[in-house]
Amino acid sequence: MAAPVDPATRKRVLKVIFISLLLDLISFTFILPLFPKLLEFYRNIEAPLDAGAPPPKTLLSSILGYLNAYKAAFARPIDSRYDIVLLGGALGSLFSLLQAVASPFIGHLSDRYGRRTALLASMAGNILSVLLWVMAVDFRTFLASRIVGGLSEGNVQLATAIATDISDANNRGSTMALIGACFSIAFTFGPALGAWLSTISSVAANPFATAAAVSLFLIVTETVYLYFNLPETLPSMTKANKTNADEKKVSPAPAAVLHRTNSHFLLNLVHMTFLLFFSGMEFSLPFMTYDLFGYSSANNGRLLGYVGLVASLLQGGVTRRLPPLLSVRIGVVSCLVAFVLLARTFTVTGLYLAATCLATTSATVVMGLNALSSFEAGDGERGGKLGILRSWGQLGRGLGPILFTSVYWWAGREVAYEIGALGIAGVSLLALFGLKTPPGFVTAKPKAVKEEKKEL
Repeated sequence: MAAPVDPATRKRVLKVIFISLLLDLISFTFILPLFPKLLEFYRNIEAPLDAGAPPPKTLLSSILGYLNAYKAAFARPIDSRYDIVLLGGALGSLFSLLQAVASPFIGHLSDRYGRRTALLASMAGNILSVLLWVMAVDFRTFLASRIVGGLSEGNVQLATAIATDISDANNRGSTMALIGACFSIAFTFGPALGAWLSTISSVAANPFATAAAVSLFLIVTETVYLYFNLPETLPSMTKANKTNADEKKVSPAPAAVLHRTNSHFLLNLVHMTFLLFFSGMEFSLPFMTYDLFGYSSANNGRLLGYVGLVASLLQGGVTRRLPPLLSVRIGVVSCLVAFVLLARTFTVTGLYLAATCLATTSATVVMGLNALSSFEAGDGERGGKLGILRSWGQLGRGLGPILFTSVYWWAGREVAYEIGALGIAGVSLLALFGLKTPPGFVTAKPKAVKEEKKEL
């Protein structure tokens, strides 16, 4: 059995994880608001909309040809302004599907060679990915950047594994909430910073090189910070556990049989189906606000900023105090309410009510599932199990936008969101009646929660 982590070490590791993950996610979110203009830049060079001349034979022109053929298959006409949105969605799906492939391998690597080694290896891939973006004067190089990033991005799952290594049943839920808070803070400020940096031109051949260079600086800074400050936390490789083994000078006892309350298959299924519908709704939201309210990019930015801000407040003040299973249940029910509102609303007030529900969902479900999965895994398999959980989730996130927007264009907003509501209703039933609280979980006492807040 793993030796308990002393409070000083736990506090130090939490600080390192919080700072490094915040740097990583801010860097990651730089590119999100830039996708439309960035892809327009490559299209204007490699696949210009010039009816008088055939577009040059490039990788980008071929991809756009396939996307237009897909768009033309629908009975409802789809405006050409969505071509770039479709391309951005395709790249987002590719990134998620690559993550689905890579996440289990990264998790098993961390179980075998240690969290620190796996995280630093992941950071090397991230540096290469962003370096390619800095150099991306053509679409092919930019695509290579996204592929490398999709295959190497393991920071979130490894930060989750490290957080579970240093926490117990009393504080694991609040520890996961800290990771969720990093997401909310980064998604509130990162896109705005990325958009501002895109206005600073430094390389004519790549107008987005300034944003990419700052992103690279943050990633390199994060890597150096981790190298000098992050200790190994895998229980079998920590100094405390090695000292215990040396003192006993006996062969290690066979690993105890772990009795699981919730099967990992059920947790993975809930994660995948939830993100299948949730990510589809996220991707379709700008289409809906444009069609219904004539929203511009700035309007949508304010809407998403509101979601991020509310999610940050919830994670900082509410989610960290909730048991993981209760967090999941609250989140999926909130998501169901959001789908019903989005299917029926014709007012901005209704839209922001739905956005409040989505913020609640963002602040609860994924972090709660990560905590539950960690309770159902032994010390030597936790990285792999969390990697597989992330893999299933990324599979849902990769397929959701394609499937959901297809229904949206084929049958309209009401039908799409009603089908989404039915899907989330099924997820809610699984969360309410299929998942159970692990027997080892003890709800954190108020004093323990207060101490947790002081650790950062």
